[in-house]
Amino acid sequence: MEQRKLGFSGLMISSVGLGTNNFGRRLDYQATEKVIRTSIDNGVNFIDTANVYSIGESESFIGKSLEGQREAVVLATKGGGKMGSGPNDRGNSRKHLTDQINESLKRLNTDYIDLYQIHFPDGNTPIQETLQTLDDAIRQGKILYVGCSNFQSWQISQAMEISNYLGLEKFVSLQPEYNLTNREIEKEIIPAAKEYNLGIIPYYPLASGILTGKYRPDADLPEGTRIAGMPDGPYKDKFLNDRNFTLLELLEPFAKNLGHTISELAVAWLLARDQVTSVITGATNPDQIVANAKAAEWELSSEELSEIDQLIQGI
Repeated sequence: MEQRKLGFSGLMISSVGLGTNNFGRRLDYQATEKVIRTSIDNGVNFIDTANVYSIGESESFIGKSLEGQREAVVLATKGGGKMGSGPNDRGNSRKHLTDQINESLKRLNTDYIDLYQIHFPDGNTPIQETLQTLDDAIRQGKILYVGCSNFQSWQISQAMEISNYLGLEKFVSLQPEYNLTNREIEKEIIPAAKEYNLGIIPYYPLASGILTGKYRPDADLPEGTRIAGMPDGPYKDKFLNDRNFTLLELLEPFAKNLGHTISELAVAWLLARDQVTSVITGATNPDQIVANAKAAEWELSSEELSEIDQLIQGI
C-alpha cells in the first residue's frame, strides 16, 4: 500500500483509509474487529472515525480492537457534532471540544490522537476560539495534527490566516465529499487546498455505493445496503437519480475494458486528483477491504483521465 504525506505535514498515511461509520451500527464488535485486522494486514494504516458515529461506540470498538497494536495505525477522529441534549453538547466551543477530546481519548484507549478534525463549521463559535483550543490540545500532547471537515473555501482560508497571524497550529488536511458523481469541490475548495498545501481526504468515494454498480434503475434496492436503509426524500434522491445512473452506464464499460471494476475506477480516479492524500472507504466485511486495497494499485494515466472527462462531460 502506497504511503502518502498528509498536506504540508510530515505525517505519512496509506492511500486508502478505513471509514468507520458502520461500526456499532451495521457491524457489531466481532465484525468490526475482523474488518480492522484485515485492513492492517492489507497495508491500510489510516483509520478515520468520529465521536458521533454510533454516539461513541465506533470509537470504543476501535480502541478495543487496537489493543496491543495502537502504533500500527494512524488514528483520526472528529469532534463538534451533537453528543447530547445539553446546550454545550455540540459545536466547536472550547468547552465542548475539550470535553470531547478527553472522551475520545478514553473510548479510543489511547494517550493521543494522530489527527483530530473539526467535523463541521460552527457559526455560534468564533473560529479563533476553536483554533486556540486545538492548539492547546496539541501542546498538551493529546493530539498531534489537526484538520477540518465540510468547510467551505472561505472558512478554510479564514482558519489558515488566523492560525498564521496568531502563531497557532494549522490545519494540515480537509475532509470533503468528493467522487465522480460530485465534483463541486473542484471549483473553490481544491484551489484553497493547493494554496495552503492541505491534504484532501475524500469521503463518499463510491457515492454511497452508486459507484459499485450494485444499484440499478430498474431493480429493487439490495437489502442491507446503505441506501436501502435511507428514508425516502432529498438525501436518498441525491444518490438515486438519472444523472448518476447515466454516469454509471458510461463508466462501467470504460473500467471493464481496462480490466477493472467501477469501484476500482472510483478510488483510482480520486487518488489521481490534485491534493488527495487518502481515500476513505467504508467496509462491512473483509472482502471489501481487499477490494479497496486492490483499487489503490491502479494508477490512471493522464490519457485515461482525459478520456474519463470527455466521457462524462456535460452530464
